[in-house]
Amino acid sequence: MALPVSVYPSSPHPSQFPASFPESLDPWGISHGRENLSSPYYFHGSIQPRNLSYSSPEDSTEDRGKSDENLEQTAAQQAEDGNIIVDSYDTATDAGYSTGSDISASTSLSESVSDFVYENGRRYHSFREGRYNFPNDDVEQQREDLKHMTLKMLCGRLHFAPIGDSPQEVLDIGTGTGIWAIEIGDLFPGASVLGVDLSPIQPSWVPPNVRFMVDDVEWLHPANYFDYIHSRHTVMAIKNWPRLMKRSLKHLRPGGWFELQEVHHCPISANGTMAVDHPVAEYWRLINDGLANLGINFHAVSEGRLTSMMRTSGFVNVTERVFQIPIGTWPKDRVLKDVGQHWRSVLLDGVQAIALGPLTRGCGWTREEVELLLVQVRKAYYDNSCLMYMPLHVIYGQKPQDG
Repeated sequence: MALPVSVYPSSPHPSQFPASFPESLDPWGISHGRENLSSPYYFHGSIQPRNLSYSSPEDSTEDRGKSDENLEQTAAQQAEDGNIIVDSYDTATDAGYSTGSDISASTSLSESVSDFVYENGRRYHSFREGRYNFPNDDVEQQREDLKHMTLKMLCGRLHFAPIGDSPQEVLDIGTGTGIWAIEIGDLFPGASVLGVDLSPIQPSWVPPNVRFMVDDVEWLHPANYFDYIHSRHTVMAIKNWPRLMKRSLKHLRPGGWFELQEVHHCPISANGTMAVDHPVAEYWRLINDGLANLGINFHAVSEGRLTSMMRTSGFVNVTERVFQIPIGTWPKDRVLKDVGQHWRSVLLDGVQAIALGPLTRGCGWTREEVELLLVQVRKAYYDNSCLMYMPLHVIYGQKPQDG
């Protein structure tokens, strides 16, 4: 059954919040299980946890003696299997943690003011203004780098597609600060890496095999050119996914790979205790409504939609893997606890940046109304008792050898 993009037709103002949702739908109006994924999907891991395990005091010694590599492998396996073990001593509301902004290398980022516009006190791109509804200022750049670090900590790798040891031409769509492109350039020094974005915020010091272009994926290169095309965190920006996939297929060499890494920004409660009127749940429903009014399907990554589009576009060997990103410090596993701490910082640091564009541009709110909403949202993110997490969908497919 095709489910609506948004549970509400619109959400113009806070006073018009609905009191409840239809019983047939979860708080997001979508299904999170595997039941809507039929073959031939390759679907690894569950979005809903199979079961919850709680730690005991004796469990605290289990990680001693394990290498960092083993700890990361254990964490990634729990996240993908949907069996994150709960730290029973860390499920209450906690006092919070620092954002870890010192990790960012944003001091080297470009500050070309002439290429930016300002709105509601935040800085946005001016090239093809309005295509991307989120800021690109220094605070947001630091958050994007922290997001990169957190997901690399969770997954233990930069890519999942089996691109071999020597890809030659790599394209990164929506490169942002360029951190992924730079690291993939270091990983494959023989490759030529191109990062494309609407904002000129990438560093000027980069590996010799990495370059950046301010563009909107206009495909200036010929067909059958790239060995690997990568895109992540673009679900809030892409309006025409089938067109993107068809163009990616055209510009890949036969046998080349296209990979998407997208977070479904709809927090799920692992123990089912998050009420429909929980401030975090309300916040993300409103973001969805604002983006829907701006022509963006915020739920495009859910229920195998992008996987199906990739297959329909002509890709083969299409695979989808799903990892749970904990929000907060409720996991027992040391790596997942750190991931949850950092991911909550990513969400808290971006709570205003994420809301301003969709709610002011898409729902007609004022900045003051947005700020009033955010007061309770910031507090609610520290509620560990709901065991909140977000699904990370990794989807990759190959261009046929005879394509």
